[in-house]
Amino acid sequence: MSTSTPTAPRRVLAPLSGLLLGMFVSMIASTVVSTSLPVIIHDLQGDQGAFTWVVTATLLTTAISTPIWGKLADLVNRKALYQIALVIFVLATAAAGFAQDPGTLIAFRAVQGLGAGGLAALSQVLMADIISPRERGRYMGLFGAVMAVATVGGPLLGGVITDAFGWRWNFFVSLPIAVAALIMVQRTLPHSSVSSRRPKIDYLGIVLLSTAVSLLLIWVTSAGSSFDWWGTETILMVGGALVAAVLFVVVELRTSEPLVPLTLFRDRTFTLAVVASIATGIAMFGASVFLGQYMQMARGATPTEAGLMTIPMIAGLLLSSVGVGALITRFGHWKPYLVVGSILLTAGATLLSTIHYDTDFFLVSVYMFLLGAGVGMTMQNLVLAVQNTAKPSEIGVASSGVTFFRSLGGTVGVSLMGAALATRVTDLFGGAQEKIVAALTALGPEGATWAKQLASGALPRVATMPESLRVIVEDIYAQGISSAFLIAVPFGVISILAVIFLPNRSLSTMTTSERRQASEADLATVSVPAGMDAVTATGTVPVVAPDARADEAASEARR
Repeated sequence: MSTSTPTAPRRVLAPLSGLLLGMFVSMIASTVVSTSLPVIIHDLQGDQGAFTWVVTATLLTTAISTPIWGKLADLVNRKALYQIALVIFVLATAAAGFAQDPGTLIAFRAVQGLGAGGLAALSQVLMADIISPRERGRYMGLFGAVMAVATVGGPLLGGVITDAFGWRWNFFVSLPIAVAALIMVQRTLPHSSVSSRRPKIDYLGIVLLSTAVSLLLIWVTSAGSSFDWWGTETILMVGGALVAAVLFVVVELRTSEPLVPLTLFRDRTFTLAVVASIATGIAMFGASVFLGQYMQMARGATPTEAGLMTIPMIAGLLLSSVGVGALITRFGHWKPYLVVGSILLTAGATLLSTIHYDTDFFLVSVYMFLLGAGVGMTMQNLVLAVQNTAKPSEIGVASSGVTFFRSLGGTVGVSLMGAALATRVTDLFGGAQEKIVAALTALGPEGATWAKQLASGALPRVATMPESLRVIVEDIYAQGISSAFLIAVPFGVISILAVIFLPNRSLSTMTTSERRQASEADLATVSVPAGMDAVTATGTVPVVAPDARADEAASEARR
């Protein structure tokens, strides 16, 4: 009789390396433009609305496409899907480098999000195929390390490239890494098991979901600037979003292959994890977007300096994700770390809502560290908790469901924060007219040039402004950005409550492939004859199910 052993590290690390490199490509391509975004929008003559939509467009299509990729992952070959997503992402990223106006850049960033949704959803599903939830903690640490390296290196690299070669090269730098990732995935990632069901895509659900989310975001970002909050446009957009959302629920209840199976919400773990993921998405994406803008617009930093100044947040994310992942694998406890993480996330967002242009940078660093540590403790571990309880046949939609709502939370959060920032900055500029006019007048002929730039509505290059004008503008943007972070606080409180009520279930020691095989076996007499080893559907990780694990196999199969 074979003996039970943990997942073999060598057998896991080979296919995992392809996933890690693919994730690194997607993250480096996204983060490399974060510090240069104010410069990009300035050069393309975009305003604060364009700045927000460059980010929101990617998050929107990521959110919408994530459940689609997750559904496909339960029906067709996951390896091929992952490679397709990687190609879409990289080609769209390269195309964005040729954009000549904000509209074109936003369009290519939207296509980029389609690929990002696949990479985000499929990496989690593929990892569940080869690693059990109990063993996954240590490997989650590797994902956290790669994420931290990309998140630290991306802004720094982007700042250096922008200052030395121009911002367009930020979109081309990931191409050679992408080619290496494709080769690595092809060589190391095994073909995953394919469902015997005939693939059926819920196209009507896709259209309704896209309509509901898009109308909501357009309303959030445009109300108060392009049209009144209470007017015909608001009634049409909000009403249309509600109708599309209701129809989406009806369609999902009636279709045989729903895009987002609403039965998943019967599982308390999934429902509460979704609620907590929304706050995580708001904190994660909001911080990455607006902290870089704060460094440049409120503290006069260059893109390179802005990348260096956000290191404390990334340090918190790195230390918490790697350290907590190792602790979860060693001791098997995951809930305490989620509770602490949600508290740190909320505390960090609350403290960042108090910053000014002249706040001691040490304090700002502490606030960023707390926020990063909270994100690192919650982001991957919420997916882990859901995968631990999801049925093997629904592991794709369950994993992508959490990722979807995290992306959706980030999308709506960034839109809300961007709208609040734009409104606040406009009001503050109006209230500071006398100071601005006095500063411009004192500059003489140079003041006319700066007056023309400020009147254009495009984002200014604060670092190049004269001292007397720069202080005024920095103070305005600091107040605007701090008020934007205040939006994340109530969502963080809700996240704490959701995590507290999560069922504290023990982590399984079986991979998804093993659980799927167990669910197909005769549950009444789950046993393995002497001398026989079960073989996973993927053929990559040996499945050992001796009598000592029969009870767990049966209980996993019944879920």
